[in-house]
Amino acid sequence: MLADKVKLSAKEILEKEFKTGVRGYKQEEVDKFLDMVIKDYETFNQEIEKLQQENLHLSKQLEEAVEQGKRQPAQSNTTNSDILKRLSNLEKHVFGSKLYD
Repeated sequence: MLADKVKLSAKEILEKEFKTGVRGYKQEEVDKFLDMVIKDYETFNQEIEKLQQENLHLSKQLEEAVEQGKRQPAQSNTTNSDILKRLSNLEKHVFGSKLYD
């Protein structure tokens, strides 16, 4: 799943310590940036969880619909127009040209 592919958690990002050098980055800027990354990370994780739940729900609905379709007999899509055409063709075949004389 996704947890196997993700290398960092929000907690790991928050707790990451960086060494400072002589001309290193400003700690406050790094912290602010990492805070934004953490918030985005948490938002992405929440959205992924929501979508996984929705996917599971929709998969169950699909399974139920397929099972219900298997239990119900196939319905004919024949319309009145189709029936009238068939009846007319049958009359022509049985009675031939006598019907129209």
